[in-house]
Amino acid sequence: MTDMHIKEQWGRLSPATRQWFLDNPGCVIVPRTITAAINTETGENADTDAHGETLLSEEDWLFIQAKSHDDATTDPPGHRFFDALQPGQP
Repeated sequence: MTDMHIKEQWGRLSPATRQWFLDNPGCVIVPRTITAAINTETGENADTDAHGETLLSEEDWLFIQAKSHDDATTDPPGHRFFDALQPGQP
């Protein structure tokens, strides 16, 4: 079976594909549209089931979990909630 290598190929994935993983960090079954995108973006040919989906390896799943956690704890550049409040405003 050909595994996906998300951890090794992260930098080659499109921003939309990476964002899908960050938005769905608990997913271990990768939908066919994302699987096809990954295969196109990386040149890999991960094995799929009858529905065109593939399973993440435990290593890739843990990597995505960590990336998602890192992304969730980092504020976007220049965005700070309290900076938006003006002095004297409630």
